[in-house]
Amino acid sequence: MAAAKGGSKSKIPQVGWFEARPAPVVLISGPEAFLADRAARTIRDQLKAAVPETEVHDIEASGYASGEIFTIASPSLFAEPRLIRVDGVEKCSDAFITDMKRYLEQPAEDTTLVLRHGGGQRGKAVLDQVRGLADAIEIPCLEIKKDQDRYDFAMGEFHRLGAQATPGAARQLVLAYAGGLGELAGACAQIVETAGARITEDDVERATEGRVEASAFKVADAATAGKAADALVLLRQALSTGTDPIPMLAALNFKLRGIARAYGARGSAGQLAKDLGMAPWQAERAVKDGRAWSEEHLAAAIDLAAETEWLLKGGSRDPEYALERFVLFVARRGREPRRA
Repeated sequence: MAAAKGGSKSKIPQVGWFEARPAPVVLISGPEAFLADRAARTIRDQLKAAVPETEVHDIEASGYASGEIFTIASPSLFAEPRLIRVDGVEKCSDAFITDMKRYLEQPAEDTTLVLRHGGGQRGKAVLDQVRGLADAIEIPCLEIKKDQDRYDFAMGEFHRLGAQATPGAARQLVLAYAGGLGELAGACAQIVETAGARITEDDVERATEGRVEASAFKVADAATAGKAADALVLLRQALSTGTDPIPMLAALNFKLRGIARAYGARGSAGQLAKDLGMAPWQAERAVKDGRAWSEEHLAAAIDLAAETEWLLKGGSRDPEYALERFVLFVARRGREPRRA
């Protein structure tokens, strides 16, 4: 797993969150809170493992009072190592900026300072100073949005937990847990606990049974594959259990937008993935599904998607019928006339 690349021109080493390690000054930058928390926890665990007596102090930069860092970092009677964690540097007080610039000129001995900056311009002078230090490192925690990145994260989680998952199992899990990384990481841990060290599609199927996201993507997969009868049965089963139609529409729109982006594309799976910003398997599937559509019908489906969203959000007294009509239109690739 390669280290993430930050957008700053940093003069200090940049390491991935999965390679987090102590240093006199550690800058954890970027908006992905789950990865930042894990990096900070890794540093703490390493310091505590080396010296159990390590003191841990937490500072909230937004409420920082003048002189606080120097009080905490001053030598103690027993000279225990210190870990000072500063959260919310992007919201820091003026006093924090003043004191931190002074502190960074000569960091305290036997002290690890971890600065957490979530993004923005506030505190930039401090960040620039950190990035010019000889004994500092930066851990960029960029937001993970693409399915390929989430897939890589899931595979990394299984490896970290001493387990192996088939590519299909990891893909299925990523589709079922489309929320935050914390939720996805928790799902990986739960499946390993219940299924053991070798994870298959069947294991994920059992673990995600009943989730709205899982049901929604089953409907979307069937519809975009042209399996009208299967899609309709799955849709009615999901709706009969009280599933909200909105996530069902969102899943189908996600698949349809992928088909539209890949329509008419040519090239290898790797090149398509790069050009389309998808995972290779997604790009191949989208290109394959797109061959069954005409450009006119695909455009009509995109229009109907917007109309269906309006109907589901209050424009119709029968939103389930509106969603069913849209699912059938997609499954039939628009080849039958739409009925009002």
